[in-house]
Amino acid sequence: MFKINFYKIKHLKPVVSVLIIAFFVIGCAASPAPAADSANDSRARDAANEALAAMDRGLAGEPMSLPPAAAPQGTPGQQVPEPGPGPGPQSTTEAPLVYNRARPAWVDSPDSVYPREFYISAVGYGSTRMNAERNAFAQLIGFFGQSIEAELSTVSTYTEAIKSGVIQITEDSLVQEAITTSVELDTLLGAGIADVWVDSVNTYYAVALMEKARSSILYSDLIRSNERIIENLISMTQTEKNSLNGYSRYMLAASIADANRVYANVLTLVGNPPGASPVNPRRGESLRIEASEIARNIPIAVNVENDRAGRIRSAFSRSLSSAGFRSGGTGSRYVINAHLHLDEANVPNQSNVFLRWVVDASLIDTHDRSVIFPFTFNGREGHINISEAEQRVLRIAETRIAEEYGRHLRDHLALLLPR
Repeated sequence: MFKINFYKIKHLKPVVSVLIIAFFVIGCAASPAPAADSANDSRARDAANEALAAMDRGLAGEPMSLPPAAAPQGTPGQQVPEPGPGPGPQSTTEAPLVYNRARPAWVDSPDSVYPREFYISAVGYGSTRMNAERNAFAQLIGFFGQSIEAELSTVSTYTEAIKSGVIQITEDSLVQEAITTSVELDTLLGAGIADVWVDSVNTYYAVALMEKARSSILYSDLIRSNERIIENLISMTQTEKNSLNGYSRYMLAASIADANRVYANVLTLVGNPPGASPVNPRRGESLRIEASEIARNIPIAVNVENDRAGRIRSAFSRSLSSAGFRSGGTGSRYVINAHLHLDEANVPNQSNVFLRWVVDASLIDTHDRSVIFPFTFNGREGHINISEAEQRVLRIAETRIAEEYGRHLRDHLALLLPR
């Protein structure tokens, strides 16, 4: 006779249950319905294997769990699905991801699930969920055509101003959240991921979505808000206008106008809100022309300590001229104070002489002694003697200042917080 260990039987009950489920699943896989395909067989085997693995964990004293049940599949086009709460883009982390459900209808035909009358949709795929979502967003942008796709790359200054807090889009927190999210995702305002699916070979699919009615309200509100910001930026006295602050305001206004032109083109495709009059935003180019006129009326003096025959000063003057500003003049409100530092560098096992060099430059507003734009160039150059090394330093410094300073100054002023 043998003894029955009731303790073991008691703790094997959940294991036996799992084993029964596993056998049941395998049995179902062995006798598929006529319409079943090989993918169903694969999913059945996976479920059985997971059940057996759960049994092993139960024997080892670990908690057991079964894979999630397949999501029920409705008839495509039966019901218009909700794209997500709120007027902004749906968070990509909230889209469901079920491994063992059937292939969603939107993978092959997004319009069958998200009708064109109400939505703009696009499907992307990739080896990871992130790649699939990014691809879906790219496909969605491509829906609007190459012109808008290209124009999105021209609004970088506007998006940088949003990120840095220079521009507060609107008092409507929902619209502010929507535009901030679109900047972070590098996609269109109002776009979101509605659903994600992964197939049996781990290819991820994502569907990006814009609800037309919601997007039309968002874009219309945003354009009008931006137009108000532009009006506030360029409303100033003539004295305020003919200053670097005035120049900065017009350049920032031009960047906002560029963004508005893109948004207006998108609005044309998604449709204006019912009863709303079409928006005709300002043109960024006309605002830049005005900024250029302001720059030509602002002389900037240049002072350089430890200069060599005025070569560094001349390089700054050329750079200012290329950026559209005047250089020189006595009694100028704005002054670049720069200093050339040269120090011999000890480089072991080298017969040449090396010099470390630094050019520190600060653009100062003499009215309040504030530093508008600090900038530093530096490097190390060598030659057979100190005189030749110094000449090489001067050539390199001249080239870098002439080519880079004006561009960096212009970019800095375009994002300067208006005063």
